[in-house]
Amino acid sequence: MDLAQLRMNELYELIEKYNKAYYDNDNSPVSDFEYDKLLRELKQAEIDNPQYKRENSPTETVGGTVSSTFEKITHSVQMGSLQDIFNFEELKKFTDKFSNETEFIVEPKIDGLSVSLEYSNGSFTRGSTRGDGFIGEDVTQNLKTIKSIPKKISYKGDLEVRGEVYMSKAVFAEHINNGEDFANPRNAAAGSLRQKNPQLTEERKLDIVIFDILNTTEKFSSDSEQLEFLKQLKFTVVEFKACKQFEKITEYIENIDKQRKDYPFEIDGACIKANDLSIRAEMGATSKSPKWAVAYKYPPEEKETTVKYIEVNVGRTGTLTPVAILEPVQLAGTTVSRASLHNQDLITQKDIRIGSMVLVRKAAEIIPEVIKVTKQADTEPYYLPENCPVCGKKAVSDGASKKCTNEECPSRTLRKLIYFAKVMNIYGLGDAVAQQLIEKKLVFKLSDIYKLTTESLLNIEGFKEKSALNIYNSIQDSKKQPFYKLISALGIDGVGEQNAKLLTKKLFSLDNLLSADYNTLLSIERFGDIIANNVYDFVNNAQNRALLEEFRNSGLTVESENTTSSEKLKDLTFVITGTLPTLRREQAKEIIESNGGKVSSSISKKTNYLLAGEEAGSKLDKAQSLGVAVITEQEFSDMLK
Repeated sequence: MDLAQLRMNELYELIEKYNKAYYDNDNSPVSDFEYDKLLRELKQAEIDNPQYKRENSPTETVGGTVSSTFEKITHSVQMGSLQDIFNFEELKKFTDKFSNETEFIVEPKIDGLSVSLEYSNGSFTRGSTRGDGFIGEDVTQNLKTIKSIPKKISYKGDLEVRGEVYMSKAVFAEHINNGEDFANPRNAAAGSLRQKNPQLTEERKLDIVIFDILNTTEKFSSDSEQLEFLKQLKFTVVEFKACKQFEKITEYIENIDKQRKDYPFEIDGACIKANDLSIRAEMGATSKSPKWAVAYKYPPEEKETTVKYIEVNVGRTGTLTPVAILEPVQLAGTTVSRASLHNQDLITQKDIRIGSMVLVRKAAEIIPEVIKVTKQADTEPYYLPENCPVCGKKAVSDGASKKCTNEECPSRTLRKLIYFAKVMNIYGLGDAVAQQLIEKKLVFKLSDIYKLTTESLLNIEGFKEKSALNIYNSIQDSKKQPFYKLISALGIDGVGEQNAKLLTKKLFSLDNLLSADYNTLLSIERFGDIIANNVYDFVNNAQNRALLEEFRNSGLTVESENTTSSEKLKDLTFVITGTLPTLRREQAKEIIESNGGKVSSSISKKTNYLLAGEEAGSKLDKAQSLGVAVITEQEFSDMLK
């Protein structure tokens, strides 16, 4: 076997391994840029050594397979992937295949999960993943939880569209801040869409952008005409620009790159497609990719640095999370000195050791992550400790993770306290104050918050009478929070604000919750086996029952009431930005929801109003560019009169 064949065999095995991890297990062992380099190397090797080329080569097939978890769907139209290019010389070779008058559509390439949505007689009937391009997975019920997918459209003919499901950067950061273990938004979106329980998918707050029509009886002459048609049907459509001259195409590609931080989703390139559908039909496709389109891939900003040591943090659920402490390095405009290593599986897979040189980047331009080891240190492989590093109690294995099971572990209590204060709107009780409350033994469990006095709060470093009084008053005000807020603040897995509302709507009171059996919990709207079990186990834990009774005795609201005061804002979607004159954002959100409206974290064409205060920032610019109505707090108040 000669060297060329040996290298090709190595590439086949590597790419097959990475395909399985990326498409089937929602994991990214290497960066997209590194994967694309390997694929290009293999393509060239196959050209130079065709005698060694394998059947079903990954250069000619989409990498996904179909999970046995979901029903298989054969696509009526192949869902291929685009050929990647990496510089303007390659782009010029592509555009030179067309006449000078050919118009191209240029659009951002969203880094998510490609899906098909099928409509019949105006109703969303079925949705599926891309799979291997020919056969995908039926994920209809999970897709129905995505609010930006219209369930009804005005077009009554058969229609199949293609879009990209993604987790927005803001939602990704929210999940990370709440202690959830996601490597990047793409993996988070793919894993969320493949949940067996649609309620868990809904909790992840996924979104979608539509970029193509796969099948319809309607006649169109161009891609831009199709996209405008989809806009009229109220789909969220990819932002695009029609260009003819090569210079204009490259200019817009560069503009997309400059604006990457402003997109609500993560992008990894730009798509360039012939606009004329007759040209597309004439050029056709290979077994993997259309010949009339390419994807220009942006090189990620990556830096090398050294792992100084590995720190292990303990979250509110007890999960031990390893964090690489790095030699500080400048990345995407900030100094990076820490990167989550997520779990033992990732550490072992990448063989990350103390002293190793590693390549780092920012997932979603927010969260630092280690891509790979570039120079291995002469140290032992790293393994998570057998005992909790904070309380010393035995840590138990939980899948790929390890967990501390001690409910009173100081680190768990700290994370629970921070989360509780955030959900219950206890202003001023942030990370630093919570840390001191634990260290000074003022708080051992959540209910101890309500035993604090202004005198005890003066023990907090830097606190004077006014600051102690402010936090004390905020703690007392939190007792008036509705019952669902208390349930949400407990941090039960799968029970965020929306599910807490459904629970309290069904059970009404703490007494009903404490006496609820499994079947009662399972009967709650959107509750499946997992969430019902999580709530049942939490409520039937002796420590937790005692905690809930202490909340009752402290005067917290433990009964629900009708939270809808009117339907004046029914079917209206708001985004809140900037500093409002009198209302806090959380208060404005409560008012909107209690009057039948919805609050979103990001601006889109489906947004009805941007409620803007001082220092509104980029959301104001986005709203104005999309023609979304911008209102002040006074105008908002007038709407409710």
